[in-house]
Amino acid sequence: MLVLTRKAGESIVIGNDIRVTVLELQGRQVRLGIEAPADVSVHRGEVYERIREENERAAAGDQDELRALSRTWRKVTPTK
Repeated sequence: MLVLTRKAGESIVIGNDIRVTVLELQGRQVRLGIEAPADVSVHRGEVYERIREENERAAAGDQDELRALSRTWRKVTPTK
């Protein structure tokens, strides 16, 4: 982990197109501004972890359910 010290108004750059700027310091809180391309997702850590967990749960779907869905799909999808 890289650890940097920044003051309000100072920033760091990640890659060529992500800039994180310290906007304000209030006690033990820091307000950050993040500039990133629209195709780059930016989430708070706890939100990112929840998304990752939900994606893992969805990817580990029940195999029996998937087989049943596949059989149903074959019944309703016309073949050429």
